Amino acid sequence: RNLFLVVYTDNGDIRTFDNPNEDDLVWHRDKENRMIEVLEGENWEIQYEDELPILMFVGDEFYIPKMVFHRLHKGNDKLVIKINK
Repeated sequence: RNLFLVVYTDNGDIRTFDNPNEDDLVWHRDKENRMIEVLEGENWEIQYEDELPILMFVGDEFYIPKMVFHRLHKGNDKLVIKINK
């Protein structure tokens, strides 16, 4: 079905979204500020509350303030991101 994988490293978490259902990519908010960096993925989008989705490219970084609703929109392949808290 789908795979969600987390690898913990000294300088951040590496998360992989491999073929998730759109229903798995729900609106949520985090309890701490985060910076994410896109390591792999094509045509994935990030969307913040009350904003249009933003297309993500490998190498892009996005700041997610704590307690701000956001979600991902599925792209063409797996998504790999690095999360720094």
